[in-house]
Amino acid sequence: MFTAIGGVITTFLYQPFFNILILFYWILEQLTRGHADMGIAVILLTILIRILMLPLSLSGHHSEKDRRDIAAKIREIKEKFVSNPILEKRATKTVLKKNTRILIGEIVALTVQVAIALMLWRMFKTGLPGADSHLIYSFMPDVEQPFNLVFMNSIDLTHTSFRLNLIQSVLIFILETFMMMTSIYPVSRDEVVRMQLVLPVVSFLIFMALPAGKKLFVITTLIFSIILKATLLIQQKFQAYKFKKQEESEVADEPVIVKTA
Repeated sequence: MFTAIGGVITTFLYQPFFNILILFYWILEQLTRGHADMGIAVILLTILIRILMLPLSLSGHHSEKDRRDIAAKIREIKEKFVSNPILEKRATKTVLKKNTRILIGEIVALTVQVAIALMLWRMFKTGLPGADSHLIYSFMPDVEQPFNLVFMNSIDLTHTSFRLNLIQSVLIFILETFMMMTSIYPVSRDEVVRMQLVLPVVSFLIFMALPAGKKLFVITTLIFSIILKATLLIQQKFQAYKFKKQEESEVADEPVIVKTA
């Protein structure tokens, strides 16, 4: 059963993106006259994936209020039924059933991210070094192998990279800062410590053993997300400025009533 599921995932998810990555590499080969860089191809693939996932990213931003409302309701239920776990469980299920759409969206987004992470891990662990050459479509242009898996002539994409790991943690800190700045809710001190300090450090330690190719994907994804958050922040500032100017204009247009003795 698991073999069959793995075959389906390989055929319909891994193989198409594997071939897209190789196509990007082939295009770079033509542009650079045989000096393609697989790291640049990874960046192009990442941008394509992030564009395809943009509806999910925007949906996640807009559903922040719904997620916080669900969390608040569950906290209230726990406080209310602290001495009655059975009623607490029933009330929690009721809240979750009423918000099935939001939960399904969260599960879908998480599933997609995990699938992409596993796909990239396989690409750089075994696929690109040659184990998955048989998965290249027959209609693909002929690409010279072995691939150039050294990014910018200095970073082996199949091995770990301290530099990329450090850049990744710094970008996580920047992204979390933007997320807090664009949040419509006040941010607690615990959230600041957890998201801006603990998360980058923990991410540095967890992802230390991952191949540099996967980290390059994560770094490009983080930059994409930072640009998106910065755009939303600018939009919020512009709307606030526009609203303020509109209020000032309305006050200035109000007629002045002069009282006579």
